[in-house]
Amino acid sequence: MIWIAVDAMGGDFAPRLVVDGAIAATRNPDLGVALVGRADLVEAEVARHGDADRTRVRIVDAPDVVTMEESPSAALRRKSGASIRVAADMVATGDAAALFSAGHTGATVMAAHAAFGMLPGVDRPALAATIPRPQRPAILLDVGASVECRPPHLVQFAVMGGVYARVAFGIEAPRVGLLSIGEEATKGNELTREAHRLLKASTLSFIGNVEARDVYSGKADVIVCDGFTGNVALKTLEGAAAFAAAQLRAAIGGSRAARVGALLQRRGLRELAERMDPDSYGGAALLGLEANIVIAHGAAKARSITAACTLAASLASGEITEKIRARLGPARGGHFLRRP
Repeated sequence: MIWIAVDAMGGDFAPRLVVDGAIAATRNPDLGVALVGRADLVEAEVARHGDADRTRVRIVDAPDVVTMEESPSAALRRKSGASIRVAADMVATGDAAALFSAGHTGATVMAAHAAFGMLPGVDRPALAATIPRPQRPAILLDVGASVECRPPHLVQFAVMGGVYARVAFGIEAPRVGLLSIGEEATKGNELTREAHRLLKASTLSFIGNVEARDVYSGKADVIVCDGFTGNVALKTLEGAAAFAAAQLRAAIGGSRAARVGALLQRRGLRELAERMDPDSYGGAALLGLEANIVIAHGAAKARSITAACTLAASLASGEITEKIRARLGPARGGHFLRRP
């Protein structure tokens, strides 16, 4: 049984939709959830699920919540009973194999760092988001965990992203691209130019720079950048996808002929929607810490929560933390650089 410590109070729709999604995840007979939050509120939501298997659904009381408006460092110092802190401590003590939260990202990163610490050879954590594509997903990292980075950090992100691509999606030889403002090695700022040089000198399958318009193209399986750039890119992609979907719906409903055409193509449209739906991937894996952690958007609904809990369990069963540790090692990642 793989137990997931779920921050039941994290997210815009907590605890209701978090509980709904987490309990749905327990349909997997090998997965259990520990719902961490205000026990009375969480119990009331669990009670709505009369068919829930209570042998695989635990409630762990945590009286405090870190809100989106609070400074995460100040809140975590002041609130020893914060749900995210209690959930992280459960993983640290071995009472759960992975951590999930849709709450304050900064608080989740800080609580996880305090509870677990960094993996040897990793200087900065990275959030790895899944980018849905028609052929197979791509990994974009970092999308918000480490806003300020140095070139070696991006190389570490590339290594961790490669391990994640293999464990989560079975991509045996992931191609690595560096997000920049042009394909030429001389394009970009000092960070990207030096990161390009280091990546090119590595044993990774580095294909060079990729522009934002190429994220969906299939050129690269792992796309690396600093957390500020990645967060802006991810939210731009999400907004563009939502706009395109809205325009498609409007076009389909614009005339009787369009509706008839959509009806004839409904199977293909449904399959495309399922492949491109970000909710089917759940959340972003927080890589580089001594634990398995998945973070979802604050607006995540139940379906996304279910997928995120399933992802957390798959990362634990796939031993991604151990594989990143083996790949980077105590030499701070130097062993995958080509020797002169």
